[in-house]
Amino acid sequence: MKINIAPFSLLFVLAAATPALAYPVTVKSCNREVTFDAAPKRAIANDVNLVEMMLALRLQDRMVGYTGVSGWKTLDEKLREGVKELPELSEKYPTKEVLLNADADFLFAGWNYGMKVGGEVTPETLARFKIGVYELTESCIHVMAKQKPDMNDMFVDLLNLGRIFGVEDRAETLVDGYRRQLAEITKANAGKANPTRVFVYDSGEEKPFTSGRFGIPTAMIEAAGGANIMDDVEKSWVEISWEPVIERNPEVVVIVNYGEVKAEDKIAFMKNNAAFKNVDAVKNDRFVVLDYVEATPGPRNIDAIARLAKAFQGEGL
Repeated sequence: MKINIAPFSLLFVLAAATPALAYPVTVKSCNREVTFDAAPKRAIANDVNLVEMMLALRLQDRMVGYTGVSGWKTLDEKLREGVKELPELSEKYPTKEVLLNADADFLFAGWNYGMKVGGEVTPETLARFKIGVYELTESCIHVMAKQKPDMNDMFVDLLNLGRIFGVEDRAETLVDGYRRQLAEITKANAGKANPTRVFVYDSGEEKPFTSGRFGIPTAMIEAAGGANIMDDVEKSWVEISWEPVIERNPEVVVIVNYGEVKAEDKIAFMKNNAAFKNVDAVKNDRFVVLDYVEATPGPRNIDAIARLAKAFQGEGL
């Protein structure tokens, strides 16, 4: 048997092209620096929008499953197709046992997106089991002070996942495309003197659950030429009272659609309640429906911003 020995210079080039030599990589995850010595092989993502980030980077083959989808949301057809070979390991938040039983080596989650401050599943509690954790940037407000979000928060997550899994080129190409799309939308809405007043209605009748200053909908609304009327509420997602909603008189209500109470039910509640009869959005029937996966950080945000921009301009309502 003849063995061909490649010249040393060629071997060096081939070795340099090997993804493994890119490791270790260190990324910023909220207030932590996290180092990965190799690409995860048995990853789990929690919640539909985080799962879609993994799918957008074509990382299904690095995943052993996902959690936190069917307990609250309905899998749409696009996502169902993307994860059809993967099991849902937990309908709601994953427990430590779920992660250990799956022999997971990585969890992509966020605060109130699969993890709770002081809960049993946190980066600290999983470290002893050698399960690396990357935290959704939007959710970092729960564990640290951070600036008001913009769409770069979602881009940073995709780019960091690209580095963690050794698919940087794939992530950069994806993000470059999103940036171009976003630039076209924001250019059309630049310098708007009177941004459209917008209220985000997630759920609740006695008291509404909405997105405040640090939720990604604020960044999406601003990119589309609007202003979140709850921008002064120093939270990401929060329950408030109806009084400030009525006082601030939104021109458009963005309905977040998921779960058993459908978008049309939420719209009917507002339209049939005398308390809202003088709210501009209700008087003029200006409601925009975003699916949960569009209103939380993920790949569908940019198309959703384009729809919001048209709606704020009076198109497509």
